[in-house]
Amino acid sequence: MAGTGAQFERAAALEASQERLARLSRMSYGMLHALLCGDPAEAAEWVRHAAQAGVPAARVRLGRMLLEGRGVPQDQAAAFEWFERAASQEDAEAMNMVGRCHENGWGVPVDLSRAAASYRASAAAGHDWGQYNFAHLLFDGRGVARDTAAAFRWYLRAACQGLARAMNMVGRCLEQGWGCRCDLEEAAHWYRRSAESGYFRGQYNYAVVLIERGQPQLAVPWLHRAASGGNAQMRRVIADLLAGRSSR
Repeated sequence: MAGTGAQFERAAALEASQERLARLSRMSYGMLHALLCGDPAEAAEWVRHAAQAGVPAARVRLGRMLLEGRGVPQDQAAAFEWFERAASQEDAEAMNMVGRCHENGWGVPVDLSRAAASYRASAAAGHDWGQYNFAHLLFDGRGVARDTAAAFRWYLRAACQGLARAMNMVGRCLEQGWGCRCDLEEAAHWYRRSAESGYFRGQYNYAVVLIERGQPQLAVPWLHRAASGGNAQMRRVIADLLAGRSSR
């Protein structure tokens, strides 16, 4: 018996889906990475198929696209579900994103205890942002008992992986003695590394160090960079500093 139009359409869609999956299975890591990181509108269909096929990186990518509404309609609840699926495969980036959803209420109610647990898992798996975000909760005592010494250790791990924000926080901890011994020379080292990595707060803090060392001529270029890359609040702080009204 001849099939209906709807049956033919379903069969054609299934065939197209199987062909995409076959092509995905033949892709090298580099080709797959380029596909998943490409233009969201162009990559959306491929990303969805790869996510449905169980590729953790695709599930994280689809979750991010749904979270931001890039290439697909925004749907934070669906984004959380895809992050959870990838996290169940022990993907460290996905664990971090599950934590961010719980912390910020993206697609789920705010739950800082669950956020901390997800960040901890991501951090233990070696993910720099998971380490940084877990350190923040430890530092502030949000969703977990406050422990500045543990926070410092996690900031340091993330900083050693090259995360510029973490480098700046390591500098702040060393300067203020938060969770570690006070060491101004080591603080300056980490501020400089953060500044050189392009983080505007690191650039500002390193500039302040240079000013305090009596080297304002070296500080000015870093202040310009911080003003250029920072937000309006940072630009006001820099203006106050240059006017002699504040230092930090």
